[in-house]
Amino acid sequence: MNILYLHQYFNTPSMPGSTRSYEFAKRLVARGDTVHMVTTNWQGKSKLSFTNESGINVYWAPIPYANKMNFLRRIWAYLGYVWFTFIIGHKLNYDLIIASSTPLTIAIPALWLKRAKRAKMIFEVRDLWPQLPIAIGALKSPIMIKIAQFLEKKAYAGSEKVIALSIGMNSVLKERVPSNKISVVTNLSDRKNFKVSDQKGINFRKNYPGISNHPLIVYTGVFGRVNGVIYLVEIAKEIQKINPNVRFLLTGDGFEKEKIKKQSIKYNLLNKILFMERYLPKNEMPDLLSAATITTSFFIDLPEMGHNSANKFFDGLAAGKPIMINYGGWQADLLKESGAGFIIPQNNSSQAAKILNDVLTNDETLNQMKKASRQLSHQFDVNTNFQKFETVIDSA
Repeated sequence: MNILYLHQYFNTPSMPGSTRSYEFAKRLVARGDTVHMVTTNWQGKSKLSFTNESGINVYWAPIPYANKMNFLRRIWAYLGYVWFTFIIGHKLNYDLIIASSTPLTIAIPALWLKRAKRAKMIFEVRDLWPQLPIAIGALKSPIMIKIAQFLEKKAYAGSEKVIALSIGMNSVLKERVPSNKISVVTNLSDRKNFKVSDQKGINFRKNYPGISNHPLIVYTGVFGRVNGVIYLVEIAKEIQKINPNVRFLLTGDGFEKEKIKKQSIKYNLLNKILFMERYLPKNEMPDLLSAATITTSFFIDLPEMGHNSANKFFDGLAAGKPIMINYGGWQADLLKESGAGFIIPQNNSSQAAKILNDVLTNDETLNQMKKASRQLSHQFDVNTNFQKFETVIDSA
């Protein structure tokens, strides 16, 4: 099969961020398919406009993107990618289009090329758009909201199959899409690559003399407005009152990075209790998480965020680490049922610090959570989820 795979934020393992599209496309190539990935050089990591990555033909548009961009610059990046996809898509031959959203604007070239090339189309929903941008106030114009809602309906109606990345997303999509068109294929736990020796974690800790052998709480990923990572700074401040041995490491980038840094300096935590690092490539994440005592996933207080399928959650499972989150939804239910982690209050840093400390000071609890986390990761293994993905593709 010849496949046109559209994903604006495609990454290889040598780049920071999700490698879901890479892992799936690589496996499609391995089974004999030809895959054309149309993406953007959004991180500036590729020096070429075309590369072959593990057999995947990758077309890189010279369009930057960053979480810290304002609304207009983001729209410009979205539309630039749409135009680039039109150009590349018309030159290639394919039987199937896989369009991975966000952003929702990816549906524009996907629907056009589906008709022009008489191809089938699968629409993958990574986040609920436009519901999420509306909820956080990023999309306010009534006209823009109407346009986005119209595009959403067209994307679902024009697709042979729709893939949701979580059970929560699936429940929302069922109100808009016939249930026989929807399949759930969550994000991935790369159990093979994240199973590393403890020595890797020990070596990683040596990069930070202030961490040493202290309990280490790790956050990896985006410092966006929706993530609310500054809450970890408040927790770090509070936990020092009851357990000054605890350390925090925040790796990533985004709109609120400077705000987080300034707050850490204000509380006299930075480079003493709390450390900040660049956005690490995916292939460096196993060593980092090996060093962690507990991994985290955070969001601001929005009910819509309970439907998320954050990569950091699944990486934590793959590494066999207890996971601390501050939101409800299907992931919270999983942690409660499996014992692979725990939930802290949304906006109560002193209570959150107490709960965290209770876990950290109980070796039996920590060990049970580690085992449960590793066990739960089987459910989201890369190969297991690819089989689900493959089934959807072959039935389109």
